Amino acid sequence: MERLQHHACFDGWQDEYRHESTVLNCSMNFTVFLPKLSQERRLPVLYWLSGLTCNEQNFTTKAGAQRYAAEHGLILVVPDTSPRGENVADDPSYDLGKGAGFYVNATQEPWASHYHMYDYVVSELPALIEAELPASDGRSISGHSMGGHGALVAALSNPGRYRSVSAFSPIVAPTQVPWGEKAFSAYLGPDRSAWKKYDACELIATAKEKLPLLIEQGGSDEFLGQQLTPSSLQAICEKTGHPLALRIRSGFDHSYYFISTFIADHIAYHANALHR
Repeated sequence: MERLQHHACFDGWQDEYRHESTVLNCSMNFTVFLPKLSQERRLPVLYWLSGLTCNEQNFTTKAGAQRYAAEHGLILVVPDTSPRGENVADDPSYDLGKGAGFYVNATQEPWASHYHMYDYVVSELPALIEAELPASDGRSISGHSMGGHGALVAALSNPGRYRSVSAFSPIVAPTQVPWGEKAFSAYLGPDRSAWKKYDACELIATAKEKLPLLIEQGGSDEFLGQQLTPSSLQAICEKTGHPLALRIRSGFDHSYYFISTFIADHIAYHANALHR
């Protein structure tokens, strides 16, 4: 790990690191907020997954989460949203390629050489964090939009790995909406049955763990009906008895103004689970 940035922040440190990723076959950046309490003991970690076009800096600089992580004694870890580098496949559109990894393990070329964001987020990055930083094995996960999709899929696919999960404006049924259909066709190929393991609504039906879901959704989100479809998640949770708190916030859109307004609630929610 090479530390690129080191800033004092709420009596702790906001850092950025770079490392060589084996599963992504490239260099990757991520940010870490270490509260002051991490100087005394290992602390649990909240992983945040960002959305389309973002990198590790969007949440770090816009959400205002460090204040609340410091209060609750949580480490924040924010990875990039895709592999990066000159040799990494890309696409001119904003919703495919760099900045749009969709947190899947790609099986189709030219993507399969690098685009294994699922393995990176679930396995490689936490192993690195827990080996190199004062982090315990207590993990929770959250994210926004494409990252909300990634957080839900990671938690639902790995019973016992995360103590809590939440999402802001997540893509809950990517196999049924334009963003997901485009990305999954490219990364996973034409066999739609292979897509289901990356779809939260599909995973709920067979979930072996009833980990409660906390979903924050802006009522004036421009992507609400066509891309996000929270009603699909609500329907399958009601059918299967999976615990869901779906909070529709009137007037809020898809932006970081929305995230920064309610991030304190989510940090407190995860802290309660992680320190229980």
